[in-house]
Amino acid sequence: MAEPKYEFTDVSKLEAEAIGEPGKRTFRIKVDSSSSTAVIWVEKEQLFQLALAVHQLTATLLESEDSSPGAAPTENEAPPLTRLEFKAGRMALRHDGERAMFMVDAHETESDEAEPPVIRFWSARTVMEEFAEEAVRICSSGRPLCPLCGGPIDPEGHKCPRVNGHHGKLSDTDE
Repeated sequence: MAEPKYEFTDVSKLEAEAIGEPGKRTFRIKVDSSSSTAVIWVEKEQLFQLALAVHQLTATLLESEDSSPGAAPTENEAPPLTRLEFKAGRMALRHDGERAMFMVDAHETESDEAEPPVIRFWSARTVMEEFAEEAVRICSSGRPLCPLCGGPIDPEGHKCPRVNGHHGKLSDTDE
């Protein structure tokens, strides 16, 4: 496991956000730790997959394994007043059983496999579960999906490829 450039070991806030109108939204993860902050820009699918991974991982852990989280290692804590903002290309979720804490590593989009992550943040189970719930809610609050092709229906309507051009535009109000 490569050592990250920055580590947030005392996460006080972890949020998923969507900015903009459905169909034109951008997504980010905001992480606050003591006196440092990070904004990690992600694709909708990345955010959704991270939330699913949290749900799957917490489902496999016993409640007793996370009853009293230990402290994350602070030797690599980011210097005070660190401000990070970058677009994530890869993300990895892990669980440290000894400390009963979750770790998320985020790599920049242009980084190769050998480069260390830009940031690793540590979080307790309850914080990760709340984050995952919020992320799923945000990802699912987009445009309604077409019942035929599964594609998003824009407010102006949707030209479904499954009807082969023989039906007018579908809108989210059509039954």
